[in-house]
Amino acid sequence: MTSDPAPGPGSRLAHQLRHQLPLLVWLVAVWNLLWGTWSWANLLAGIVVALVVTWLLPLPPVVGGARLRPLGLLVFLGTFLADLVYSGAEVAWQTVRPSGIDRSAILRVQLRTDSDLLLTILSESVTLVPGSMVMDLDRERGVLVLHVLHVRDDDDVERQRASVLAQEERIVRAFGTDDEIAALSRAPGEPFPAAERRTP
Repeated sequence: MTSDPAPGPGSRLAHQLRHQLPLLVWLVAVWNLLWGTWSWANLLAGIVVALVVTWLLPLPPVVGGARLRPLGLLVFLGTFLADLVYSGAEVAWQTVRPSGIDRSAILRVQLRTDSDLLLTILSESVTLVPGSMVMDLDRERGVLVLHVLHVRDDDDVERQRASVLAQEERIVRAFGTDDEIAALSRAPGEPFPAAERRTP
């Protein structure tokens, strides 16, 4: 009985790149957003930076993996870019208007996903949108704590919380596995079955 030959360096590299693809795409997107302008030079530089970062600072393998879903990715990116424009304009207006920013709030949002990768993407996307910033993530309880600018009343607080949950759903539908998408049907805070719970 013969054993299968060990994979060569090329196949190992291809396997690593395939599993790092969501992270690479995200790093390239963040690089271009930080520059604030679109150009082919920024895109190519972002790809080079993303490859260098993932090569020099490799992350441990994410338990459960992830899937890249093109339609879900387009919905996520489109909504994210729209949020950037709308929230940026809103924060700019609140800054220059005579009354200024009345009140801010710190929210606790109970999440439904248990994936390290998806939680990271969610935290980054929430922080990049002007007017909100993640302050803490309770990994064990799946609770995201964030600071938001200018909340008018309790209804506005609930709208902000619902916005984070909607962002979580878009990210799961863009990068999540079938089991993670099915978990969206659970109510926030409902415990994960023992078979699905991941250890950090």
